[in-house]
Amino acid sequence: MSTATFRIWRGENGNGGFKDHTVEVSEGMVVLDAVHKIQATQATDLACRWNCKAGKCGSCSAEINGSPRLMCMTRLNQIPLDQPVTIEPMRTFPHRKDLVTDVSWNFDVKKKIARFKPRKADAADGTFKMGQADIDRVQEFRKCIECYLCQDVCHVLRDHGKHEEFIGPRFFVYNAALEMHPADTGDRLGALKTDHGIGYCNITKCCTNVCPEEIRITDNAIIPLKERVVDEFYDPLGWLLKKLRPGATKG
Repeated sequence: MSTATFRIWRGENGNGGFKDHTVEVSEGMVVLDAVHKIQATQATDLACRWNCKAGKCGSCSAEINGSPRLMCMTRLNQIPLDQPVTIEPMRTFPHRKDLVTDVSWNFDVKKKIARFKPRKADAADGTFKMGQADIDRVQEFRKCIECYLCQDVCHVLRDHGKHEEFIGPRFFVYNAALEMHPADTGDRLGALKTDHGIGYCNITKCCTNVCPEEIRITDNAIIPLKERVVDEFYDPLGWLLKKLRPGATKG
């Protein structure tokens, strides 16, 4: 057994400060274990969210030593314990209490995205014929656990606060899952260009770097969507092709 100090943000609605808590730690512990131990022995009113403790629910998102991470997946042997470990709430969303933030903005954003619009089925029983490569392309996006760490680290939201103009990486992934689905006929490119602000993203890959599911958000979702928006609205050859082939469907 050894001891470690955890510098945890305490307060409500954006007001407060850090408070140090020193507890015994042991092999195999994660940050969430330490927080639970502090709750049980020193700060019974400490507020934090968690659910599965297995890196699948996305509830325990926080900033550990300044980096957005899941507390349940951050092992203590991965971080230096010779100095206080800072734990604070995600900065991109309104603060409520201690480590808890209000992420309901994300739920409202999701409602604004055009839903899946299937094409006519290929068979009488309502099934579709699809290439395996097309299916594989969108499977990656379904791994998202909506922890919103990518939203938290994105500078467009975090530093510039463009929540009214920009939907963030998580919802570009959601758009990509729909736009690239081989059975979908919906058109979301106009909304991505205007209402959803995809042009604000400058592909720094910070969202990809914090994704606990290792989704290649930038390379496989955002960049392809940007290319589709450019082809649709800024490519003169694309305009000519649409005039020559007005019945062409999206690829």
